[in-house]
Amino acid sequence: MAGRFRLDVVVSAIVTVHPHEIPALLHSSSCFFFILSAYFVVLPLRDEGAISLGLSKLPGLFVGSLFLTLIAAPLSTLIFSLPNLSKSKALVIIHRFFSLSLVLCFLLWRASPTESMPSSSKDAVDSASGLTKDPKLGINGANPATGWDNHGWFYISVRVGFFLWVALLNLVAISSTWARIIDVMDNESGARLFGFVGAGATLGQLFGSVFAAATAWMGPYLLLFAALLMEFAAQSSKGITNDFSQSSEELSPLRRTDNDHQSERKQEASSPKVGSPKAASPKSPISTTRPQLWAILDGMRLILASPYLLLVSLFLWLGAVISSFFYFQKVNIIATTITSSIGRRRLFAQINSFVAVFILIGQLTLTGRILTIAGVTVAISASPFVALGNLVAIAIWPTWVTIAVSETLRKVTTYVVTRPGRELLFTVVSQDEKYKAKVCIDVIVQRLGDAAAAGLFEVLTIALGGQTSTASLYALPVCFIWIVTAFFLGRRQEQLAKLQVGSSS
Repeated sequence: MAGRFRLDVVVSAIVTVHPHEIPALLHSSSCFFFILSAYFVVLPLRDEGAISLGLSKLPGLFVGSLFLTLIAAPLSTLIFSLPNLSKSKALVIIHRFFSLSLVLCFLLWRASPTESMPSSSKDAVDSASGLTKDPKLGINGANPATGWDNHGWFYISVRVGFFLWVALLNLVAISSTWARIIDVMDNESGARLFGFVGAGATLGQLFGSVFAAATAWMGPYLLLFAALLMEFAAQSSKGITNDFSQSSEELSPLRRTDNDHQSERKQEASSPKVGSPKAASPKSPISTTRPQLWAILDGMRLILASPYLLLVSLFLWLGAVISSFFYFQKVNIIATTITSSIGRRRLFAQINSFVAVFILIGQLTLTGRILTIAGVTVAISASPFVALGNLVAIAIWPTWVTIAVSETLRKVTTYVVTRPGRELLFTVVSQDEKYKAKVCIDVIVQRLGDAAAAGLFEVLTIALGGQTSTASLYALPVCFIWIVTAFFLGRRQEQLAKLQVGSSS
């Protein structure tokens, strides 16, 4: 009990929080810590496997991930629609499924042939610092020893499958967890607490990146560790529930312990949201009937029926296009800079860990203040403006240093400001829209953006004769549209939030 009291005091000193909000807040943050740790532990392995197949195949991999998510997103919607399965248990099942799938990926990776490596591990490490002298970076500038035709069908199948699966894990696990969190928290509490929740994700990114960089020599064995982390995420997600054992209190630093909150798991559907003493809005009914087969398409139906959700979809699609376009540029530049596969994995991990430090500081000190004072419009408009500058910088200075600086600015802005603001967009919609439409938007719309960026990058690669250093300039019009969309979407969310507060008062 004393330890719990000290933990609560520490949390209340960092973020403005009601005592009854702390259990859900801590479980939300820890769940994201484990998910992002698992993702960033295997991310360098995924990217290196993709590079080994040839850089020209990257756009095709992104298109392939679209088809996989077209199947996975409706299935996750169906899981949340099952009448005899609580939302909390459904989230546990999703996380545990990905945990077991990573074990299967490990077995397949171990069974596949290994790629050709440098003559010794020392050579591999030493070559990680060798930079190319050619400033012209093109899609064919990677190590000529790598490519689709240099490997057997099983090697190719495992690397392609793993690339697609990790992308799916990233989208489905994170989107499903956010859907649960925004169902527990409302717009007001979300503005205060999403920064702390995001800090847990950033700590996970930092831990996973540092661990992956330090243990790059472990190779596929990192998959087993990632599987264990996903099981921890499943356990943490059990605590993301509505706690009604205490009434809403005045905002103040914590001075006493919470009461027991075991009963909240039994009455989730009728309990108030965290940060709100009111019951759930009548517009958010929970279906108690047996779901029909077409229930898997409920998410798409809800999106098409709502102009607001269509605008949210456009915003996320434009963001996905720019993000994926930047990813193609980043991988091309790093592939032409680092000649060793272990060196590339280490550089990917080092960049991720470096960025995570700045994100963590920003989430703990700035996110809550920006969302509360500046509002959603400013928050979601920040990333488009930063992306605009990054695209110009890469076109002028196509070097790995530019990539590192641009990646830092992009991710810090995204995860400190825009991503929490993006999640606030869903606090003003119904419960069905949170669990069904949100997953479809986060997963399918995201992959549609990836596929669009892949097609655009492929066309530009051919048109520019393989010299892709200036390709980013062609994405500038998309950035301008993204900025305009963010402005109108943010204004609309603020209007709906005011209506929501008025109807509940």
